[in-house]
Amino acid sequence: MTAVLDCRRVRKVFRGTVVLDDLTLTVAENEVVVLIGASGSGKSTLLRCVNLLETVDDGTIHLDGVDITDPKIDADRVRRRIGLVFQAYNLFPHLSVLDNVTLAPRRVHRLSSTEATERAMALLNRIGLTAKAKEFPDRLSGGQQQRVAIVRALATSPRLLLLDEVTSALDPELVGEVLDLIRDLKGTTTMLIATHEMAFARQVADRVCFLDGGTIHEQGPPEQVLGSPEQARTRRFLHRIIGLPAG
Repeated sequence: MTAVLDCRRVRKVFRGTVVLDDLTLTVAENEVVVLIGASGSGKSTLLRCVNLLETVDDGTIHLDGVDITDPKIDADRVRRRIGLVFQAYNLFPHLSVLDNVTLAPRRVHRLSSTEATERAMALLNRIGLTAKAKEFPDRLSGGQQQRVAIVRALATSPRLLLLDEVTSALDPELVGEVLDLIRDLKGTTTMLIATHEMAFARQVADRVCFLDGGTIHEQGPPEQVLGSPEQARTRRFLHRIIGLPAG
């Protein structure tokens, strides 16, 4: 399968603390890979390194075979090919839903206003929010705001979609809205997702990777990693989080 993302022996150190340590990960085209692990395990840092918001101290990251950690690379051009969604939505409060979604296609990708609007409305229709196009973010529920944030990232047709704890700020009843959208994207969008919610990971992942100390200690299908992990570290983590037997 074609590798969209290829992280090779990535290392990142913050103030003397190793956050990513010899981490190697490949994500195939249209694969959904979910990162799990305790806070501080390196999940969010990895996403920030992939989007070039952080520089790696060693190792390389390749997007479609191109080393994007090369110092000569144009970081802005790389970011145009990657969508990143945070847990806090980060919608522009002074812009309508439609303007939020069309901003990057118009300003960054130079689409005409007509083309950007048509694409945005098609995406909003896909998630059932066409009627909210003229509303401002503060008129939406948390689940609706997060779905708009994901659609905004999709509006630029990214090669890779990064999702960082996108359900953690939501009430439990709203998580299902975001889960339905990500399920709908499966098979057509390459995604790397960091989450601390195991039920969410189980339902959306093609592959789950358990991080500890900045390294991937176990990876595989969700039913294997979350149901019968092979590594003791994984079992201890899941015992704390979901009560999985530690033995």
